[in-house]
Amino acid sequence: MKLPVLFILITLMLDAIGIGLIMPVMPDLIREVEGGDLAQAAVWGGILSTVFAVMQFTFGPIIGGLSDRFGRRPVLLISLLVMAVDYVIMAVAGTIWLLLVGRIVGGITAATHSTAAAFMADISEPEKKAQNFGLVSAAFGVGFVLGPMIGGLLSTFGPRAPFIAAAIIAGANFVLGYFVLTETVTDRIRRPFEWKRANPFGALVSVARLPGLRALLFVYFLYQLAFYVYPAVWAYFTQENFGWSPVMVGYSLAAFGISMAISQGFLIRWVIPKFGERKTVLIGFVIDIVAFGLTGILTNGWVVLCIAPLSAIGAMATPALQGILSRAASDDQQGELQGLLTSINALAMILSPIVMTQAFAYFSGASAPIYLPGAPFLLSMLLMIAAIGIYMSIYRKVTEAIT
Repeated sequence: MKLPVLFILITLMLDAIGIGLIMPVMPDLIREVEGGDLAQAAVWGGILSTVFAVMQFTFGPIIGGLSDRFGRRPVLLISLLVMAVDYVIMAVAGTIWLLLVGRIVGGITAATHSTAAAFMADISEPEKKAQNFGLVSAAFGVGFVLGPMIGGLLSTFGPRAPFIAAAIIAGANFVLGYFVLTETVTDRIRRPFEWKRANPFGALVSVARLPGLRALLFVYFLYQLAFYVYPAVWAYFTQENFGWSPVMVGYSLAAFGISMAISQGFLIRWVIPKFGERKTVLIGFVIDIVAFGLTGILTNGWVVLCIAPLSAIGAMATPALQGILSRAASDDQQGELQGLLTSINALAMILSPIVMTQAFAYFSGASAPIYLPGAPFLLSMLLMIAAIGIYMSIYRKVTEAIT
């Protein structure tokens, strides 16, 4: 494996470590600075996640367009540097409003994943794109294994310790990238930066002109909206339903990350050649429908812990969808496409935390009409059923888009 590719994968892995580090302690940190019970902390957690996503939604296409014009290297390095500053802000925050500022800053510069995906698209043959996007997701999954485990262990030193560790990791990764990362944007594929396309709606209009992809982008949105139930409510859901500690939450997320890494780094390299990208999407959707439904109704924590990796395996639908979309886009649109996918992803992050945490609070609070902490997962199951229905209706157009 070439060193720049290895660095991209390490970057994604460390990014996920930084994110996973803080997930087990967010409920305790919010209650420390704001007070209130777990249901109220879940609502504030949803607000913080939504603000972060609003910034990503707004700035994703801008950053993608800038990477098409100025290259992947400067965008990646600037993102890493500001990410380190963001974690420092979160580490010293004494009020909920400073936590809010930290999420705003982090959301604006959270372009690392989409730019890294554009880098992989730059260096990939058309028939290998989905598999290489699987490597991107697998690297993120490995980080998700280590991050929650480390975050859960560091939580014994207080809810702020993981943020300090995340700042150190992001800063060290910036230094490494400065010395080893090469540029993949050449004059052949360099595209002028245009403000009319550097926004989610302009990018959507440009990319959606490609045959059959408008509905596919909506399917991608529904999938992300459903899948974000995990970062949105998992820590709150498992504490409320099973009484898990931050350490146990960290271990459970680690198990999820291991499954993501196996699914998207290894399993997908067998599944896609055997079934193709289109059928891989269907397989992933069906698996997630089953996993969400069971998680929503079961009350045994150990059984739910065994089901979570099943949903991670279903996530192989993501790189398969990305592969279909990337193959349909031109070489000079890869950054724009990844920026658009970042915005769609962010739009799901805007809506999912608010919807899922409100559903959790409504069905687990003191005045809940029916005690059902798993309600957000049942909602995700319904969203996945809608996604698979739309996908089946455009199945033939998907074939035309990638041939």
